[in-house]
Amino acid sequence: MSQKEKYLLVASMDVTPEKEDLFNEIYDTEHIPGILKVPGVLSVERYKVTPAKMNFSGTVNEMDQSNEPTYTAIYEIESPAVLESEEWGVAVDAGRWPGEVRPHTSNRQFALRKLMD
Repeated sequence: MSQKEKYLLVASMDVTPEKEDLFNEIYDTEHIPGILKVPGVLSVERYKVTPAKMNFSGTVNEMDQSNEPTYTAIYEIESPAVLESEEWGVAVDAGRWPGEVRPHTSNRQFALRKLMD
């Protein structure tokens, strides 16, 4: 029996400090709820970078995350076609996001990942 394909869209970015509260409020109350209504979007989780140390060969090293965006959202989707749908296009440009948040973001990175068999 073959396993159903699984895809993750990883969207990461920074936001100007003076807009950080607005960014988080709109992301949580408008952006994610709208994206979750798009057919084929299964879940969304948000993360914020945090300092990290890791043990390599008996030595604990601090991880250099200086080039990493501060915020990351991980969207589980049924297929890459979800990202090309009209519903996705409407959802990502809905509400206050495009006018009040997007202009204050930078270091935006997007990556689509497919679960390996």
